[in-house]
Amino acid sequence: MEFETVIGLEIHTQMKTESKIFCSCSTTFGAPPNTHTCPVCLGMPGSLPVLNRQVVHNAVKLALACDFTINRRNQFARKNYFYPDLPKGYQISQFELPIAEHGKIDIEVEGRKKTIGITRAHMEEDAGKLVHSDTEPESYVDLNRAGTPLVEIVSEPDLRSPEEAVAYLKKLHAIVRYLNISDGNMQEGSFRCDANISLRPAGQKEFGIRTELKNMNSFRNVQLALEYEERRQRDVLLDGGKVVQQTLLWNPDKNCTEPMRGKEEAHDYRYFPDPDLVPVEIDDAWIEEVRREMPELPEARQRRFMDVLGLPEYDAEILTASRQLADFFEAVCAEYDNPKKVSNFIGTELLRDYGPERIDQCPVTPQQLASLLTMVEKATISGKIAKTVFGDMLATGEDPEKIVKDKGLIQMSDTCELTAMVREIIAANPAQAQQFRDGKTKVIGFFVGQLMQKTKGKANPQMANKLFREELQ
Repeated sequence: MEFETVIGLEIHTQMKTESKIFCSCSTTFGAPPNTHTCPVCLGMPGSLPVLNRQVVHNAVKLALACDFTINRRNQFARKNYFYPDLPKGYQISQFELPIAEHGKIDIEVEGRKKTIGITRAHMEEDAGKLVHSDTEPESYVDLNRAGTPLVEIVSEPDLRSPEEAVAYLKKLHAIVRYLNISDGNMQEGSFRCDANISLRPAGQKEFGIRTELKNMNSFRNVQLALEYEERRQRDVLLDGGKVVQQTLLWNPDKNCTEPMRGKEEAHDYRYFPDPDLVPVEIDDAWIEEVRREMPELPEARQRRFMDVLGLPEYDAEILTASRQLADFFEAVCAEYDNPKKVSNFIGTELLRDYGPERIDQCPVTPQQLASLLTMVEKATISGKIAKTVFGDMLATGEDPEKIVKDKGLIQMSDTCELTAMVREIIAANPAQAQQFRDGKTKVIGFFVGQLMQKTKGKANPQMANKLFREELQ
């Protein structure tokens, strides 16, 4: 029997704000347990929440980027459930009136483009965190994270494979980072994904029974978990069994899913409007204020790099992998107007040590890289020497001109000096010289290599090639 996979994703994105969503406690990651807390985020009796305006601002920015309909009037609700890391016994979220609905983004998998619908995006507070002891049957509660601002993005069940799910996840991840509304750090929980997956017989309209996957903190784990659950559900159905609706944890050590609890529905949470928070009113002026802040998004930037700068699709895709990398590339091009050469150097040298997400940690500035490439263009140094100089720039942060001067790396272009060396090398290698004269012209590479070795890479390779051909002929 043929089955069709149906996947929907719920993505929790932590907003980049200095304070929590309903109080002034810090959102800085990694502080000692329970030090970023106050009566509001601890749920103390009599404490009242006050909404952080920046969270709404960021949510509107996301809504504009993903073509959502923004609800000018939206409301917070209480989502009731009981867990040790939820101090109030309920979570402040949005239910009937979220901030945004009916969005979409486009993805591409194996050359096929597809539009994925997004049901809604809503603001909410995060829960705390349980820390389980490795040695004792004990758990500890850290409430630093309680009250951290989130926007939950709920997709339509439009995804039909784990590959599509990961493509959608990566696209959203790039968007929130480009917008600078989240750092997107999956290891720290700033960008988390829960996945709902079900199978149905091919051609059937009704959805099958779904399971929810949790505890996936990387794109790779999302794909592995969905692939495993896809196989597991298929085996159950082919054996004549029924899939049980439940929440599952992904165990990356065993590469399998494990039951966590029964799957809750909306009525289990007993939503009702939060009486401590008034509805949020968003007027046109606020939306236009946010619109003016919108950056060029990854897809548009990739198209511009191809259409205006003439880059191949492969280069443009790599360079727009993060906003920091795209900004770095354009800053270099502003000083050295050869986009393809800049792209080649970044792809082969810079990204080897600093990935797209770490480019802002690179000690080499765009201006320094432009200076280095200009020195190659003017034949001050060779391309090979440039790679050595760049390694020193990464290690020291010094300007390329200083490194070249201090190490005596300026390219040799004195015709008389090089001609003498060329004649000496030809005389020392008569067999290879005869091969060239017999028509085996590729041997010229051997001679140029000998000269580069003799000059420690300082000889101008174009001049060397020309001089060897003249002398050999």
